[in-house]
Amino acid sequence: MPLSMLNIGDIRQVNKIHGKDETRRFLESLGFVAGSTVSIVSENGGNFIINVKGSRIALSKALASKIFVA
Repeated sequence: MPLSMLNIGDIRQVNKIHGKDETRRFLESLGFVAGSTVSIVSENGGNFIINVKGSRIALSKALASKIFVA
């Protein structure tokens, strides 16, 4: 399921990242790697604040939909 489908407060593990190599490398540099735990902190206007590896990251819905969680 894509990260963009989670509700606020849901905690899941990253399963896979889809998209072009450049997009995958960018998301991995932010901490979105397979096995890392992520949670949705808030959503505002289709954009997300996500907690990953102790940091809060802001992502657009388009980028969040490329991160698949289990």
